[in-house]
This record gives sequence, C-alpha cells and structure tokens, in this order.
Amino acid sequence: MSAIGEFRYSHPSIALRWAATTHPGMRREVNEDSVFASFPVFVVADGMGGHASGDVASALAIEAFRGLKGRALADVECVETALEHAFESVHASAVGEPAGGSTLSGAVLVDVGGVAHWLVLNIGDSRTYLHEHGRLEQVTVDHSVVQELVEHGALRRADARHHPHRNVITRALGAGERQPADVWLRPAERGQRLLVCSDGLTGEVDDREIAELLDEVASPAAVAALLLRRALDAGAADNVSVVVVDVDAVALADDELLDTRGRSIDDTIPREALR
Repeated sequence: MSAIGEFRYSHPSIALRWAATTHPGMRREVNEDSVFASFPVFVVADGMGGHASGDVASALAIEAFRGLKGRALADVECVETALEHAFESVHASAVGEPAGGSTLSGAVLVDVGGVAHWLVLNIGDSRTYLHEHGRLEQVTVDHSVVQELVEHGALRRADARHHPHRNVITRALGAGERQPADVWLRPAERGQRLLVCSDGLTGEVDDREIAELLDEVASPAAVAALLLRRALDAGAADNVSVVVVDVDAVALADDELLDTRGRSIDDTIPREALR
C-alpha cells in the first residue's frame, strides 16, 4: 500500500487540508470503488455487481463531478447538473446489461451568499460524516434494507452491521427505477472534519472507533491511512475508500491566507498504486 498524500488549498473564504485513499480489500481482486478529492469536490462511488463492471459504473459517477474542480467554490445549480449527468451516464452504460450501478456520497463546497457551505449528497449506502466539537455525525442516511428495518423499529442499530441483508441497497445510480439523491446544505466551519467513505470501511469499523480515530489523529493523511488499516486488519471483505477533509479556517482575511498562490490538485487515487 502506497503512502497517502496530503493536500492543501486556500481560497478567500476557506482553507482546507485533505487526503484520500482506496483499496480493493482483502477478498476482492478488483476495486469497484472510485474516489475524487480535489477542491471543491470530495466524493466516493461504490460500483455494484450486475453492471457490465462495477468499476466502470463508479468511474462514470465520479467523472460527472470532475468539471467542478477548480479554484472557485461551486454553485448549487452546477452540483445539481453534475448529479443529473451522473444518473444519465451510469444509466446509459447499463443498457442491455443486468440491473446494477453505483452508490455516490460526498460533499461539494458551494457559495451561498458569499459564504462557503457543504452541499452534501448521497444515494446508496456510502456515507458522509461530519466530526466537530468532539462529536461524530452521520449526515447522510443509508438507502438500504437494514436502514429501513431500523427506522421501522424492526432492527436495533447495533445489529445492522451484522444483518444478512446489510449489503442490499434500495437506491443507486443506474440501478432499477430512478430515485433522487438526498442533499443537505451545511455551513462550513473552522475545526470541522469531513469523512466520506464506502461501506467497506463502515462494515468493518464501527462509528465509535471511527470517532475516536478522527478525534485523536491530527493529520488527514494519517487518519485516512489508519482508518484504512483498521478495515484491512478486520478482514475488509469489500473494497475500502476513505476521504478526510479538515477545515482549517473560514472567511479568511488576505493576510491570513495559508497559501496565497492556491493549489488545485486532482488527487483521485489510481487503483494500481494501491494494490
């Protein structure tokens, strides 16, 4: 497993550090996850079987967001357009194939009245969390059979990770009847830590341990590597993808910028480097 790089970018309204990694896991030969982490976009897609290939579906989902990469905050309309393109691309590639597709979860920094906000999006059971003030919050809601059982009181949340239908999802890009993605708009605040991950992480490492690691390890690259290692040590039956983003400052004055030249880096992780 290659070392995980850490990246930094300063914009007049926000300064970030981030890291991302993906791994096929301990039992899979093919990594069907795709990751894109480049200002202002941080997303993970988990391809599903039944498609011509899950890695193609997840790559198409991610590709729809590549055009948002740049030195400026996105706007809500552009994110909505990217979501539409993701749906269309994955659906079109599935024509003539068994039903299949990809999950998609993550966040895009958008400009709302001159203030940076996270536009969190989700379809499927990949997840986006916010860790702040010592508390871990799962922002997204899984589109899965076990989540529905939990919501109806038929299953305890503590038992969901071990349920035999834990991998059965109820919404996805390109799979069956089209249903919309969920979206949330949250202000970006100093001290926030964003975690985006596929279920290869959350299926092996529970929220309590995830929260402890996010709380204890300062570097985004170090905590991303440690989360991946914990999943692999637990057996990692599925592909594992992790993106960690730290908000170092918001509404920066010119003399407070961490890097006035800025830096916009496409650090989508090449699968070959992580085998």
